[in-house]
Amino acid sequence: MRTGKHGLMTAAVTVVCAVTVLAAPGTAFADPGPAPSPGASSASPTASAPAAAPGRDLEAVRKKLDELYRTAASATEEYNAAEEKAQKQSAEIVDLAKKIVKGQERLDGLKDRAGAAARSQYRTGGLPDEARLMLSDDPADFLDGTDRVIQGQRATKGLLGELTRAQEDLKAYTADASAQFRKLEANRKAKATAQKKIEKQIAAAEKLESELEQEEKERLARLEREAQAKAQTAWLGSGILEDLDAEATERGRKAVEYATAQVGKPYQWGAEGPKAYDCSGLTSQAWVSAGQAIPRTSQQQWQQLKRVDIKDMRPGDLIIYFDDASHVGMYIGDGSVVHAPRPGRSITIAGAGTMPILGVVRPDTGTAPAE
Repeated sequence: MRTGKHGLMTAAVTVVCAVTVLAAPGTAFADPGPAPSPGASSASPTASAPAAAPGRDLEAVRKKLDELYRTAASATEEYNAAEEKAQKQSAEIVDLAKKIVKGQERLDGLKDRAGAAARSQYRTGGLPDEARLMLSDDPADFLDGTDRVIQGQRATKGLLGELTRAQEDLKAYTADASAQFRKLEANRKAKATAQKKIEKQIAAAEKLESELEQEEKERLARLEREAQAKAQTAWLGSGILEDLDAEATERGRKAVEYATAQVGKPYQWGAEGPKAYDCSGLTSQAWVSAGQAIPRTSQQQWQQLKRVDIKDMRPGDLIIYFDDASHVGMYIGDGSVVHAPRPGRSITIAGAGTMPILGVVRPDTGTAPAE
């Protein structure tokens, strides 16, 4: 069915509007805001969590909380990846919509030219060439005119070929836009699924913590500090930092300065500043401030950035944690890292070995200054 210029323009505008709706921060996959109070929470995936009772095993509670927040962190990176893909696809759809409009305008112009050429041929082509030669008052002028007609026919043939190519381009743009819409919808669903998982795990952790008495909360905080100190001591005791004397590059120093300046700001999943951050939001924005764009998520940072040995790391490098690369911090020297830990915590400086290290990646491949 032939679609007019007005119809294609309307379709393009619809494409842009739809993209705006899908990508808008106020849709179903936006940040949920403050967590619900324990009494109002309907999410209770804590059947396997330790129940509130005097003399409970707080070490088991600590491990359960770590598990819940780790699952939330993994889902946060899934959400961030889907968000990044959705933004890219939205931009591609808008670009395709513009191409569709321009393509339709070009096609309409070619059709007008082809119609004019056809009408011209009709007006001059009513008699056979032999008859027009016999009736002509000036045979030489007729033959010259015949040559122009042949040239016109060739031009018309070229015009029709261009018209066909324009139609094919328009068809391809439309197909590409449809494909991008399908991908955008898939990522919208992935974001919604990840958001539900995040909210479920955070609600479960908050419910578990809310059931603790004040004295138990204080003991739990001590257990967390002791576990971190034990892990850091073991890491340092391995001798991993004995030969670590590499200095940061200029960009590395700027990234460290940015990241450490955020200490005290709250963790918020999906956030990239300036008021709050999640773990990869902090590291990616720190490097953007230093003039180096890097991937948004910790998994992408692990997959796409240059990997370096721990003994060769320098300030500004990123330490990726856990087997699923679900957490990241920035090494700042002296065995320490700055990172955004988890919901309910603020950006802080901690021992680089307090969590299981998967590896180290380097955003800036420049040479560090000589000693």
